[in-house]
Amino acid sequence: MRFPSTNLILFLFLSIIISFNYALGQQPGNIRGFVTDSTNGEALTFCNVYLKEVNTGASTNERGLYLIKSVPSGKEYELTVSYVGYKTKTLKVFVEPDVVTQVDVALIPLSVELQTIEKVGEKIVRENSTDISLERISVKELEILPKGVETDIFRNLQFIPGVSTTGDVTAKYYVRGGSGDQNLILLNGVEIYNPFHSLGLFSVIDPEMINSIEFYKGGFASEYSGRVSSVMDVISKDGNKNRFGFKGGLSLLTAKGLIEGPIPNGSFMITGRMSYNNDVLKKFFNEQTVPIDFYDISYKLNYSSADIFENAKFSIFGFLSNDNVDYNNPLREQFKWNNNLFGFEWLQVYDIPLYSRLGISLSTFEGEVIPNLSSLKPRYNNIKDFTINFDMNVVYDNRDEIGLGLKLKTIDSKFNQVNYVGIKSDLENFAGNLSLYGKYKFLQWKNFGLDAGTRFNITGLSGNGGGTFEPRVSLTYRFIPSIAFKAAWGIYLQELITVTDESEIISIFDPWIIIPDYLNPERSIHYIAGFNFDFIRGIQFSIEGYYKILQDIAVVNDQKFTRYDPDLLAGTGESYGLEFLFNYSIDPFNITTSYALSWAYKEVDGWLYYPKYDARHTANILLEFNLGDGWIASSVWNFSSGYPFTQIIGFYDKYFFNTNSLNGLSSGEFQPYTYLGDKNIGRLPTYHRLDLSLIKRLSINLVNIELGISAINVYDRKNIFYFNRDTGEIVNMLPFLLTGTLKVEL
Repeated sequence: MRFPSTNLILFLFLSIIISFNYALGQQPGNIRGFVTDSTNGEALTFCNVYLKEVNTGASTNERGLYLIKSVPSGKEYELTVSYVGYKTKTLKVFVEPDVVTQVDVALIPLSVELQTIEKVGEKIVRENSTDISLERISVKELEILPKGVETDIFRNLQFIPGVSTTGDVTAKYYVRGGSGDQNLILLNGVEIYNPFHSLGLFSVIDPEMINSIEFYKGGFASEYSGRVSSVMDVISKDGNKNRFGFKGGLSLLTAKGLIEGPIPNGSFMITGRMSYNNDVLKKFFNEQTVPIDFYDISYKLNYSSADIFENAKFSIFGFLSNDNVDYNNPLREQFKWNNNLFGFEWLQVYDIPLYSRLGISLSTFEGEVIPNLSSLKPRYNNIKDFTINFDMNVVYDNRDEIGLGLKLKTIDSKFNQVNYVGIKSDLENFAGNLSLYGKYKFLQWKNFGLDAGTRFNITGLSGNGGGTFEPRVSLTYRFIPSIAFKAAWGIYLQELITVTDESEIISIFDPWIIIPDYLNPERSIHYIAGFNFDFIRGIQFSIEGYYKILQDIAVVNDQKFTRYDPDLLAGTGESYGLEFLFNYSIDPFNITTSYALSWAYKEVDGWLYYPKYDARHTANILLEFNLGDGWIASSVWNFSSGYPFTQIIGFYDKYFFNTNSLNGLSSGEFQPYTYLGDKNIGRLPTYHRLDLSLIKRLSINLVNIELGISAINVYDRKNIFYFNRDTGEIVNMLPFLLTGTLKVEL
C-alpha cells in the first residue's frame, strides 16, 4: 500500500488554506448610512443611492436610512447619491468582506434657479418596489402651488386622482369611495383624531414642521392598522443640527414661527401658529362672520450618543391644538375642541442588517357643543388613546426582508348627545386591542417584488374584533425596464368610527366612539392593479384600477325616536374606478395632469344611494414654471362632475306642539317644513376653478425672504355649494379671491 509523500500532503494542505482564505475574501459586504441635508442635518427621505459598477442601489426610508446588501467585497466602488433639488454627490467606498460599511452622506441644496436634476440610477432603485397606490408628497412642491389662504397638506390632496372633497369650504377628503373617518392620519406614528381647524377649513398640521409625507390610497401593507380606506404617514423635522435658526410666516389668517437648533448630541424644533384675523373667512362662509379662534404648537427633541447606545436615536415629541368658536352671545351656541399628542420614539440600527423602532404615545381629543340659549342640541366627546408599538425589520443578503411588529392600544371613549327629536345617547367604553403583524418582502429578483403579510388581532376594541386576521399582498413585475405591472389585495378592519350625519353640510367636529357590541367591526377588501410607464427621462405615465368592498359600515340611525332604538345601523358599500396620471418634469417646467373615473354606492336598511362624495369624473392640471432669479409661477385647474344631494321637492305647514307646563295642555303653531326627495338622487352642476400663484424668493444678507401671491377662482366661476333647505336659496363656493403670504428665515 502506497501513501502520498510528505510534499504532496503539504501541498494539499496549503491549497486548502489558500482556497479557504480566497473564499473568505469573496464574502460579500454591505453598505449602510444616512443621507441628510448639509445645511441643517435633516434626513432626506426617498432619495437614491446607486453603485454603478454592480448596477444596484437603494432608496432611503422615511428616516433617511439606506442599506445596500450583498456587494462583492475586496473592491472600491463609486457611491452616487442623488435627490431632486440637491447637488449629486459621488464617493469612493471600499467594501470589506462580511462587514457593514457605514457611509453617511450630506447633500448640498441647489440654488433656487435650479429646480430639478437627473436622478442617477433611479430606474435601478425603483424597479421592483411594491408601492402601488402610494404617493410621496413633497412639502416644497406644495408651497409653490396656489393657496386658498396658506399652504395646507389636506387641501392639496384633492389634486391626487382618487381623492375627492365636497367643496371649497372644507379640507376633509374622501378616498376611493371611503368616508372621512376611514382615513388614518399619523404624526410620527401616532394617530391624530380631529386633524382640522376652523370647522374643517384647514389642517392642524403646520407644513413648516413636516419632513416627509407618505399617502396610501389603498393596498397599504400589514404594519398599518385601524382604518379601511387610506393612510397618511407624516414624519416631522428633527430640527437644525448645525446652527440655531428662526422662521416666521404671515398670511391673511395666521401668524406662525419656528425655532430650531442643535443641543449636545442632538437637536430640537418648536413651532407655533395662531389665528389673528377672521376677515378672509367671510369668503368661505358666504359673507357670514364666524368668530374662529385657534392655535397649534408642536415640538420635537432628539438625542443620539454612542456612549449610551451606538446607532440609536431617541426622540420626544408633542403636538397641541385648540379651536374655539364663541360669539359671546347667550343666544348663540359655542363650539370648542382640542387635540393633544405626546410621544417617545427609540430607533435602533444594529451591526447586523436589522433595525427596530419602539414607540410609546398618548393621543387625546375632546370636543363640545354648548347650546346656551340657541336651538342647537348639546354634544360632548372625549377620547384617550394610549399606544405602544414595536417594529423590527431584517434584511437578508439576497435583499429579501422580514418585518415583524407588536401593537398594544387602549381606548377610553365618552360620547353624549341629544338628537334632533330630543333623544339622549350616552356611549362610554374602555377597551384594548393587542395585535401582531408579520410580512415577507421578496426582493431578490430585480424585475419582481412581492410583499406578503398579515395582521392578527388577538383582542379587539369591540366585542367582535378579537381573533381576526387581515391578510395583505402587493407585487410588482417589470416586463421591460420602462414598463411595470403592479397589483395589491388586502383585508382591513376598523373598530373606531365617527358619529357623523351624512346630511350635514358642514360638521363642527366628528365625535369618535368604539363600535358598539351589537355591530361588527367595519371591514373592507381592496383589489388594485395598474401599470407604470417610464419611457423617457422626465416623463411618467400611470394607470390604476381599483375595486373596494365595504362591509358592516356604521351609519347614524336618523330614525332613532326612542332611547331603545340603536344609535347606529350596519350598511354595506362598494366603489370602483380608473385613475390616470401623467407627469412631465424637465427644467424649467413641471406639468402634472390627472383624471379619475369612479363610482361609489352605499346600502343601509335595504336603501341603495350615492354618498355625498361620489363624483363620476374628476380632473386636474398642475403647471409649475421656474422663471429664474427666484421667481416661480404655478397654476392649478380643477374639474369635477356634480356631487349628489337630496333635492327639495316642496314645503308644507307642519304643526309643532309646545307643552304648557302649568296646566298640562298642549298648544302649538304651524311652521314651514321642507319636504325632501329620495336621498342624494339629485346632482349638482359641474365644478371647475382656476388658481394662479407667483412666488419671489430672495436673500438679503443672512435673511431669506419669500413673498407669495395667489389668485383663487380667477374667472369667478359660480360653483354651487348647497341649497339652503329653509329658503331654497343657492349658496355658492369661493368667489374670486386674492391672498398673500410672507416668510422670513434667519
